[in-house]
Amino acid sequence: MEIQDKYEVVIGLEVHAQLLTQSKLFCGDSIAFGAAPNTHVSPITLGHPGTLPKTNKKAVEYAIKMGIACNCEIEHRNYFARKNYFYPDLPKGYQTSQHTTPICKGGYVTIKTGSGEKKVELNRIHMEEDAGKSIHDIDENYTCIDLNRAGTPLIEIVTEPCMHSSEEAYQYVTELRRLVQWIGVCDGNMEEGSLRCDANVSIRLRGEKELGTKVEVKNLNSIRNVKKAIDVEVKRMIGIVENGGTILQQTRSFDATNDTTFSLRDKEDANDYRYFACPDLAPFHLTEDFIGSIAAALPALPNVLTKKFKEAFGLSEYDASQLCDEKATADYFLAASAHSTNYKAIANWMLGPLKQLLNDANTSFSNIVLLPETLASLIKIVDDGKVNFSVASSKLLPVLMQSNREPLELAKELNLVQVSDTNDLETWVNEIIEQMPDKVAEYKKGKKGLIGLFVGEVKKLSKGKADPKIVTDLLQQKLNS
Repeated sequence: MEIQDKYEVVIGLEVHAQLLTQSKLFCGDSIAFGAAPNTHVSPITLGHPGTLPKTNKKAVEYAIKMGIACNCEIEHRNYFARKNYFYPDLPKGYQTSQHTTPICKGGYVTIKTGSGEKKVELNRIHMEEDAGKSIHDIDENYTCIDLNRAGTPLIEIVTEPCMHSSEEAYQYVTELRRLVQWIGVCDGNMEEGSLRCDANVSIRLRGEKELGTKVEVKNLNSIRNVKKAIDVEVKRMIGIVENGGTILQQTRSFDATNDTTFSLRDKEDANDYRYFACPDLAPFHLTEDFIGSIAAALPALPNVLTKKFKEAFGLSEYDASQLCDEKATADYFLAASAHSTNYKAIANWMLGPLKQLLNDANTSFSNIVLLPETLASLIKIVDDGKVNFSVASSKLLPVLMQSNREPLELAKELNLVQVSDTNDLETWVNEIIEQMPDKVAEYKKGKKGLIGLFVGEVKKLSKGKADPKIVTDLLQQKLNS
């Protein structure tokens, strides 16, 4: 048995998602990213004495929205608590968070693993405010503080310790990122810090029930780094135990430049934070009607649409999954399907030439100019044999992406309509046969695969206008005679 197989890895993740509100959790300051340092601040953000916070209703709605999407129980009676932990970039000296009454309890997120689907169990989702940002590489002697982010509304999504590999953690964060973007509560931009992940990692001998000492790896800023950091930390922990050492309960950070983790501090327990109800914020009660109205406004979730695309539209698992990777892509497919019943062709066009052109333009289906009904019309003229797929995708589509012209009119204007008139086709076929006597002789000796070469040459001669099916029939008649 390899040393790695001797141990079971146990992983729990805490993901912080900045909510897509216009203002902060407890005041009207903007949360827009990229502003000059310390310009989105007010007396409340700065923690001035005598200032009173007020809860952002939209942030509460977004937290509930996420809870419903994650199959959570919504807590009707809520309050905020003060978390007495010193943040150098949070002027009040404490963080306003939730403790005993998280707004969402339990729930799960379904992921796909090598052995099938798995429900990653959630402990809770709670609301809290973000801290500011400490910048250490601007001044040689001082740490610079930017308080623009201080007070930004967050939800923290906390799993149970129920994952057992870095791959499961990778799939979970990938699915969670898709989910927050899908329902519009967070932009999921890990590079800008609007989605951040902390990994709680422990190891134990296989077969043991008691959890090992937990180490938290903080502020992982990409999904790839979540996987790498867990692998690095597991290897470090196994090395300590195998050499007779003791794992310390620590908070660590991951250095992606050399794939190592390093200690930040010994890890605090919850009672070290001395939570108590915030005296400046009144408890708030959520009614069934309020929660119901949020649930009713939720879009169909990706897992539901993936199933629908397979069952109602007959798509493969791969096509359905790819189309449901982003909500804008799924919405575009649904819109196009209202204008064409060739659902496989819609998927092929979207995941093939259309996606390629969008990638080349560094954009996506959320910004596409081509109307779904225009794509449906393009598919129809290909299905009707008026233009072949190659010409439609290479000559018509790039123009349609800019103009939304009527595809058949554009094809006629560009002289791309497929020729099916036998006289014209026979002229082209005869010309190619005359030009290639050696290949004709080889074909007649049994190299029947050369038919594709002849068809291709006729297509070139006709500048793509020759109907390949009729051309193939004509060639076979003439070459086999």
